[in-house]
Amino acid sequence: MIRAQEMILIGSAGRNAGKTTLAAAFIKRWKGTFPVTALKVTSIPSRSHRCPRGGESCGACHALGGADFALQEEKEEKEAEGAPAVPDKDTARLLRAGADRVFWLRSLYDALEAGYRAFLEKAPPYTLVVCESNSLREAVDPGCFIMLQNRDEPEMKPSAARVASLADVSAAPEDVAGILARVTVERDRAGARVRVR
Repeated sequence: MIRAQEMILIGSAGRNAGKTTLAAAFIKRWKGTFPVTALKVTSIPSRSHRCPRGGESCGACHALGGADFALQEEKEEKEAEGAPAVPDKDTARLLRAGADRVFWLRSLYDALEAGYRAFLEKAPPYTLVVCESNSLREAVDPGCFIMLQNRDEPEMKPSAARVASLADVSAAPEDVAGILARVTVERDRAGARVRVR
C-alpha cells in the first residue's frame, strides 16, 4: 500500500454521482496555494472481462493494447474558435478548473499500484493530488478518501462496496460546501498534507 498524504481521493457508490464536480471544486479551492495535479483512474477488471460500461466504447479498455496500464496526460486542445475540443470530458473539465496537470490512468485492476507509481514519476514535486477512483483506494492510502453516495442509485458498485468502509468522509454529492469545509491541506517539508476535520 502506497501512503499518499498529498492526495484527496474521491470515490462514489454509483456512476454519475458528482466526482468530477467535487474534484473541480477542490482544484479551484487550492490552486492558488499549492500546485494541483488531477488524476482520473479507470480500472479494468481483466483483459477478458466484459466492458464495465455495458459495451459503450469510452476507449479505456482498447487503449491498453498489450500493456497492463496506460497513463495519458490531458492537453488542452483548441478548436479554431478557441474552445476545448471535448468540453465535457472529465479530464478536460479538471484542466479547466485550474489543475496544473491532469492525467488519465487506465489500468488492469492488478496493475493499479504499478500504474500509480508511473504517475508519481510524472507528477510535479510538492503537488496536491486530486484523484477520482474507487479501486485505487485498494493500492493507495490517501490523506483523505471521500465516498459520494448517490441516492438515485441505491445499489452500490462492486468497486465502491470493497472500499466504502475505508472512507474518511461519506456524503451526498450535493453537499460540496460541507465536504470542502471538512478537508484541509497544510504545507510540510514533503509538500501538501491533506487532513480531515
